[in-house]
Amino acid sequence: MKFSSFSKKQLKALSWWCPSSPDKHCDAVICDGAVRSGKTLCMSVSYIFWAMSSFRDKDFAICGKTVRGVRRNVITPLLSTLNELGFGVKEKLSANMLEISLGAVQNRFYLFGGRDESSAALIQGITLAGVLFDEVALMPRSFVEQALARCSVNGSRFWFNCNPEHPEHWFYREWILKCKEKNALYIHFLMEDNPSLSPEMLRRYKSLYSGAFYQRFVEGKWAAAHGAVYPFMTEDMFRDVPRGGFESFAVSCDYGTVNPASFGLWGLCDGVWYRIDEYYFSSRDKGYQRTDEEHYSALEALCDGKRISTVTVDPSAASFIEVIRRHGRFNVVPAKNNVLDGIRRTAAALKDGKIVICNSCRDSMREFGLYRWSENSVSDAPIKENDHAMDDIRYFVATILDSDDFFALAAER
Repeated sequence: MKFSSFSKKQLKALSWWCPSSPDKHCDAVICDGAVRSGKTLCMSVSYIFWAMSSFRDKDFAICGKTVRGVRRNVITPLLSTLNELGFGVKEKLSANMLEISLGAVQNRFYLFGGRDESSAALIQGITLAGVLFDEVALMPRSFVEQALARCSVNGSRFWFNCNPEHPEHWFYREWILKCKEKNALYIHFLMEDNPSLSPEMLRRYKSLYSGAFYQRFVEGKWAAAHGAVYPFMTEDMFRDVPRGGFESFAVSCDYGTVNPASFGLWGLCDGVWYRIDEYYFSSRDKGYQRTDEEHYSALEALCDGKRISTVTVDPSAASFIEVIRRHGRFNVVPAKNNVLDGIRRTAAALKDGKIVICNSCRDSMREFGLYRWSENSVSDAPIKENDHAMDDIRYFVATILDSDDFFALAAER
């Protein structure tokens, strides 16, 4: 990996702990702000340099929301840098651990995932000389505080990086607003603080987000979501169904009995997924409910003889998933259901033209105009109304469009 230059903030993140730094007295460093601003690589390289220059034969932690995410976001780019700089690295996959050496100095770096409240138990018992949290705002407070409590070696320090979230988030309230009280160095990043981003890429990233996501990921602000969830979905964003053939088809389902059921039929054409048709049934509007089998019949009618690669369904709809499996026609998978991450991914896919909603999908068009953020919540949450097509579109993006496994699912049998 080649480094052409560093910005002032990147250099500060790299060197704050050095004996000549005016910030060497700090016990922690916090880097937050815009996406693609160069926080993660500078933080991880600096963390390793500090650990190797300050300790030997000690244990350290590198934490993310999942171990897989840590490997992808932190370890993979870090390894190439360390190898080029002459460090020795032995990766022990079964132990989720790296042994890093430089000359006679060797230390161990364990990888942990802080997915939910139960994750705090994973890090109990270990004694650490330091911990790095990648995307700390995505981790539960219990996990973070348990990891901090493990840092009992003299001279141990804490390293945090994240993109902004809701301004009532516990990390913002307890660490960023109290950084002086915590003796933590706070460095706020913007995209312009990454000199490796070209003007063209800056423009592209800025065009991908809107609303609260723009404020957070581009402007680097801890901003509350308000107003329309997809404010850019104006009339000119909807298209006619493209003429010609489609390369593949898929279906996304938000299942409801009392609440509406919404199924979307998607077709892939020239690298773009079009929502070309949909089934939307509201028992409240119709005055009666439909059974799982009746909804399945509607699914078959929606597909109308097309070869469907994947049907992804609301993971809470276990009975409907079982009905689909029992009929044996469709390959069904439970949808990924992280609401905020799914909304962010859907907004980016819509703005980037990876998915297009066609004019034939009238209920989707209606819900885009009505789907709004709750203004009475201390965390980001959309109002649970007019959200059924919105949910099934989100399931499609998170489970099929962004899935590493999609082409395996779509393979010929």
